[in-house]
Amino acid sequence: MNPISYIRNEQHCTIRQASQDDAKSLAFIRLQIDQETDYLDREPGEGVLSEEAIQFLIDSDLNTMNRLFLIAEVDGEIVGFARCEGSVLARKSHTVEFGVGILQAHWGLGLGSAILRYVLDWARTEGLHKVTLSVIETNKKAIALYERYGFEVEGRLRDDKLIDGQHFDTILMGYLIPSVTIPENK
Repeated sequence: MNPISYIRNEQHCTIRQASQDDAKSLAFIRLQIDQETDYLDREPGEGVLSEEAIQFLIDSDLNTMNRLFLIAEVDGEIVGFARCEGSVLARKSHTVEFGVGILQAHWGLGLGSAILRYVLDWARTEGLHKVTLSVIETNKKAIALYERYGFEVEGRLRDDKLIDGQHFDTILMGYLIPSVTIPENK
């Protein structure tokens, strides 16, 4: 698919598919995002991925139908990423799980909306049926964004996250890709 590009606050924003050349920057950006927010599943320093591990993910995602690795850039600098990962199991291959991370300094530039537009267009193009995600209950802006794009709450995992000694629920959301029916010739 073609990249999405637009100007917001006099900054050039782009959403595009990841390439092998992005791995080094992604390894650094991922660590930085982990330190800026409690909205992710991992604590800072946990689940660290090396440049080589990210290169492997990018390669795998480029060569697997139900996977997508996106880059968010502002003025040519990588400031975030998103991934959709589908199952290799036939009974789950129609569904992908979505996750996103953007540096806080670049929140408010419409990157989340642009990423969601890209993901939903990609999912339609790939013939997928459903996009799922999980979001911590305190991330009200993200929940509102997902709902604006048609995601619905499908469940709640109670006391699922432990952050600074306090338990939080995880909200499970899903988006069913509308199927297009082709009228029969009569």
